[in-house]
Amino acid sequence: MSGILSDNVGRSTGLIKAASGAKIGQVLAAIKTDVQSIAATAYADVTDLTLAITPAATSSKILWQLCVAGNGNDNMYAKVTYGDDSELTTTAISDARGSRERAMVGNISATSPVLSLAGVLQGLDSPATTSETTYKVKFRGVTGQTNYLGRALTDTNNTTYGSNSCSLTVMEILA
Repeated sequence: MSGILSDNVGRSTGLIKAASGAKIGQVLAAIKTDVQSIAATAYADVTDLTLAITPAATSSKILWQLCVAGNGNDNMYAKVTYGDDSELTTTAISDARGSRERAMVGNISATSPVLSLAGVLQGLDSPATTSETTYKVKFRGVTGQTNYLGRALTDTNNTTYGSNSCSLTVMEILA
C-alpha cells in the first residue's frame, strides 16, 4: 500500500495501533567534526564520540546510531562498545567466524592503496539497568599504517577532497 493513510484506514488495518506502542524517553547525540588519526592495530577510543545515558527503567532499550567516515592505507574497523570496552548486548556486531574481525562496520573498498570506511548503522541495546550507561566508538586499523576519521588520506586543500563528520546518537525507548 502506498500513498496517504487516512485515520480510518490506519485503524482498520492496525497500522496506527502498531505504531503507538513505545515512546522515546531521551535522546543524546555527539558529533565529531575534527580529524583523528590512528596508526595502531588495537582499538582506540574515538575522541568526542562518548555518551552516557541513564535509563528510566530496567525495561528500557537503548537505540543507538553510528555514522562514521574515514580513509587510509589500511583495512579499518569501527564499533560501539560500553564505556568499559565490553561488547554491547545488541546483535549489530558480526558473529564470530574463525579469526575474522568482529566489527560493526569495516572498509567498503578493498582497492589499494586507498581504503574507505563509511557507514551508518544502528542497533537496539538492552542494558537492563537504571544506572548510567556509557556508549563509545572505537576505531582501528589492521597493519598499523595511518588511517583517518573525518578526512581523506590525501588532504589537499581543494574541492576534490572532503571534510567529514562522524556521530553517535543514543535514544532511550521506554517499554
